[in-house]
Amino acid sequence: MTTQKIGFAGLGNMGAPMSANIAKAGYDVVVYDVDAARTKAHAAAIGATPAASLAELGSAVDVVVTMLPTGKIVTDAAIGQGGFATTLKPGSLLIDMSSSVPAGSRDLAEALAQKGIRFVDAPVSGAVPRATTGTLTLMVGANSDADFDLAEPVLKTMGNMIFRTGSVGTGHAMKALNNYVAAAGFAAASEALIMGKMLGLDPAIALEIMNVSTGRNFSTEKTIKTEVVEGGYASGFGLALLTKDVRIAADISTSLGADLPLVAQTIAWWERAQDTIGGAKDHTEAFKVWEEAASGR
Repeated sequence: MTTQKIGFAGLGNMGAPMSANIAKAGYDVVVYDVDAARTKAHAAAIGATPAASLAELGSAVDVVVTMLPTGKIVTDAAIGQGGFATTLKPGSLLIDMSSSVPAGSRDLAEALAQKGIRFVDAPVSGAVPRATTGTLTLMVGANSDADFDLAEPVLKTMGNMIFRTGSVGTGHAMKALNNYVAAAGFAAASEALIMGKMLGLDPAIALEIMNVSTGRNFSTEKTIKTEVVEGGYASGFGLALLTKDVRIAADISTSLGADLPLVAQTIAWWERAQDTIGGAKDHTEAFKVWEEAASGR
């Protein structure tokens, strides 16, 4: 067992299996979630130590990993009142694996550096199945080789494809850009199926043709058949989470002065779905909103 102690904040659908894999690799793990009952139950399940507060988490570990809903929540958890950075020792490391705004990550890295705390952003791709098997794709932004080297052994317990993307913030930028492309692919395939149905095409046949032709993408191959055509609508990836990532990509376009048209249309399309049915729904349920809009209902 390694002597390095790892803290993990955020024990949701992704954080629970990710922290379990860190513990399975032999690390001494301390876990925290805003749901105290979840914290205790998960700690018992994986052989970790529960922390009653973020400050208690920080005081007990050398590295903190965060898997939280937004970058603002990460910042509040780190440097807000009672945050874990108030008790982390100088030389400690924060690995933020959430989907956060790149500029916010750079600001947090600067604030932590003043306390002698290191920071890398390492968002993930692969969803719950690959979080469970420890085979996530990780996109890592680090300001130095030393920071990356410190993070890498921990990251290897959760992912099998680790990419150094550049300085702090580039990992989060890459995650948003990847999810924008995925969201655009889902939207394009959805529009094609909607138009096809209006013309009398069987969606199952249309999808089968796409998947052996140039129109295939991740959504046509992995998601749309079971979740849309067969009506499952349970991919496990929430509408609010995907919309947030596409919004980050759209804001990057604006901040760069690029004003790229497709990302602007894609975020409008997803925000329309979220405004209509709420962000708690599975992202695949956006199809229903778009289909109703196309039919004029």
